[in-house]
Amino acid sequence: MKSVAIIPLREGSKGIPGKNKVKILGRPLYQWCLGEAIFSDLDEIYVFTDDKEIINQVRNEYSWAPKVKAIERSEESASDTASTEQAMLEFSDHLKNDYDIICLLQATSPLTTREDINKGLRKITSEKNDSALSVVNTKRFIWNRNGESVNYDYANRPRRQDFDGLLIENGAVYVSSKDAFLKSKNRLSGKIGLIEMPEDSLTEIDETSDLLMIEKLLLNRLHQHKRNPKKIKAVVLDVDGVFTDGKVQVSPEGELAKTFSMRDGMGLAILRNSGVDIMVMTSENSPIVAQRMEKLGIKNLYMGVMDKYTRLNQILLDKNISRNEIAYIGDDINDMANLNAVSWGICPNDAIPEVKQSCDLSLTNNGGNMAIREAVEFIINYNKRFK
Repeated sequence: MKSVAIIPLREGSKGIPGKNKVKILGRPLYQWCLGEAIFSDLDEIYVFTDDKEIINQVRNEYSWAPKVKAIERSEESASDTASTEQAMLEFSDHLKNDYDIICLLQATSPLTTREDINKGLRKITSEKNDSALSVVNTKRFIWNRNGESVNYDYANRPRRQDFDGLLIENGAVYVSSKDAFLKSKNRLSGKIGLIEMPEDSLTEIDETSDLLMIEKLLLNRLHQHKRNPKKIKAVVLDVDGVFTDGKVQVSPEGELAKTFSMRDGMGLAILRNSGVDIMVMTSENSPIVAQRMEKLGIKNLYMGVMDKYTRLNQILLDKNISRNEIAYIGDDINDMANLNAVSWGICPNDAIPEVKQSCDLSLTNNGGNMAIREAVEFIINYNKRFK
């Protein structure tokens, strides 16, 4: 059965201007949901938006993931008064109804995981529901405005462990068969299944204060990779500010020069000889960087990568390496998600303050000036404990 997902985004967000592009741990909001969808069982994922900047980002950034596409939605379906169902129907018409299952994913729920999406798909394919929605089991005691308890008897207050709680719609994932959706013109209809998600996923981003809460919840999830440390099998390095001091000489024609440390290069050779794989990932497309990495014999070079977190997920999947077997060296905000989601997040001494605060190891040397060599010595000594 062909399953497609729609991630509807509007450029004209009122509560938080430019909400879908607001960065959380260095990643635009919409990329958290999209990145998980890529690794789910969905066949196709569509970012459906009137924001041309996001359309260009998706088309340029995710060429390595052929299931991801971006299409432009109409002004009517992106208006303040348009319903989500209106956008879904327009999307379905755009696809000429060529699917069996439609999945609505909300970018304002960045804690959604690939497992949550797959559970939703199974509600249709295996459990024979017509539609499904994600819910959270909350054990809060609910009252109505008339002063009446809704979900418990206040005269016989139950213990938490004996209380079933209440299921609350969290707005993250909705799934429907094509027939049910087109007949009802609603995301939910017919026999409805429930996708239970963790309680922290009840937080959606509607107000600015929600961004800080979501960031802390995401950090808590990312840090799970630090709780079971293993021998470091690979190190991933940013370029500008790590291999270099972050400065570049430019002319009207483009880059002229970057300065690299020979001693850092020797350190990487030593690290590779110790059995640790070397990967380099940068948001820039630089012939100078390509030439330097060729000189260093680094074959795992990934350039022009803006969503470093999702790209690294795919690379590790291909190489059968887990994040708790990785050290990551970065210096700026677009490295923050990866720095927090590996066994060892390492930064040069002159990294930006937000990065230094969240790293496991802040080096004493600056980028481009023996920072890599210092990190190499740490990793080699760290790995000795696993022999």
